[in-house]
Amino acid sequence: MDLTIHTSSLPHDDPDASLAFYRDVLGFEVRSDVGQGRMRWITVGPAGQPDTSLLLAPPAADPGITEDERRTVTEMMAKGTYGWILLATRDLDATFEKVQAGDTEVVQEPTEQPYGIRDCAFRDPAGNLVRIQELR
Repeated sequence: MDLTIHTSSLPHDDPDASLAFYRDVLGFEVRSDVGQGRMRWITVGPAGQPDTSLLLAPPAADPGITEDERRTVTEMMAKGTYGWILLATRDLDATFEKVQAGDTEVVQEPTEQPYGIRDCAFRDPAGNLVRIQELR
């Protein structure tokens, strides 16, 4: 098989705040923005990597989930336990400083982990965990 990861998805509860974080703080390109109000599906991706995208989607838009499931998703998002993504950079310290300057919630400053990875972590406006690893 010849597979690639094309698009992954994270929920949002405020499309404008999520767009500002991923576009203005992380520097991602906006690939598409469809819908209106809170019911917007926004596709973003790293500059220079047109084949890799992140879909920011309203979490409760799926007609196949129940009201109880919607409530659970909303509660998990509020606690920051629903969605997460792992990014990578060659210069973790500079990236950390830039993201931190974007008035984001810092979860962990750059740290050398006992399993050999150096990384940091933030929360996006929807509470999703954004971990950034240093490429070595």
